[in-house]
Amino acid sequence: MPAPRRLIVGITGATGALYGVRLLEHLRRLGGLHTHLVVSPAGWLSIRAETGLERRAVEALADETHPIGDVAASIASGSFATLGMVVAPCSMKSLAAVAHGLSDNLLSRAADVCLKERRRLVLLARETPLNLAHLRNMTLVTEMGGVIMPPLPALYLRPTSIEQMVDHTLGRVLEQFGLEHDLAPAWSGWPGAQA
Repeated sequence: MPAPRRLIVGITGATGALYGVRLLEHLRRLGGLHTHLVVSPAGWLSIRAETGLERRAVEALADETHPIGDVAASIASGSFATLGMVVAPCSMKSLAAVAHGLSDNLLSRAADVCLKERRRLVLLARETPLNLAHLRNMTLVTEMGGVIMPPLPALYLRPTSIEQMVDHTLGRVLEQFGLEHDLAPAWSGWPGAQA
């Protein structure tokens, strides 16, 4: 019997909590995945402030939710096989913890496990403008095999809602894990464009 396909979703206190919430919704709709959620304390504040959702409603979107302080949770071990992890959004504090291998809470430990086990780690880093520490931490994570993926809107698709902008980015996130989706069309060129 094949092992269940598992994906870890982290949400931190950077603005953009909708990315993590909608990712959980899309993963549930896709089916065939067992999702593990871990949220920082500031992440819960951002979720409430930006989406109006209660904690229980967000936890219900995941198959399992782990407290941020539970460093003995299943996702803290490399022996617990997963496809990897997405942190959406990823604060600069969490980025720094991952870049320097702090493993000071379950979110940064799960990310560290993904890096050490050579599993996919995608960080939707949210900050602007960026200072040198941010850039260096992004470089460190990239050098370790992580993917830094700032959530930038594809305005050439002429989105008409925030959800369309968010979903385009999430489609690209799902592609990082080889997951098929219908969130955004693949670019096929600009009709009638000339050089």
